[in-house]
Amino acid sequence: MAYETELAAILCSLILGGEAEVSHPYSVGYDLHRIRVDCETDTQVVEVGKDKRSSLDSVQQALFASELTGKTPMVVMIDTDGREGPFELRVRTVAQSLGVPYRTYTQDYLIRWKMTSWLREMARPVKPNS
Repeated sequence: MAYETELAAILCSLILGGEAEVSHPYSVGYDLHRIRVDCETDTQVVEVGKDKRSSLDSVQQALFASELTGKTPMVVMIDTDGREGPFELRVRTVAQSLGVPYRTYTQDYLIRWKMTSWLREMARPVKPNS
């Protein structure tokens, strides 16, 4: 089984065309803190999580990153079991109620996409003129 960070990197670089694990500073009083965005594109900050309890804060993380960057938030859940479970339902419901775009990808799809990425990068042969 792949780690969440590996799957997020596949999604970010090969599908969304963004940069993974982008750090952003913010201050609270006299202290400087940092957040790390799972995936950042030119227009979006994307929080990626597996269908586990640890992903329940995905919407909050995406919205906070959106406030810091001025970019549109998005939440992506990685499905590991082929069904919408209780954590996916909770995250999807909150995201939709707040107008945050929500997508799901299966873990197997992301792994297959990575395994076949070299085929999409190959130059296509040019047909000679008849």
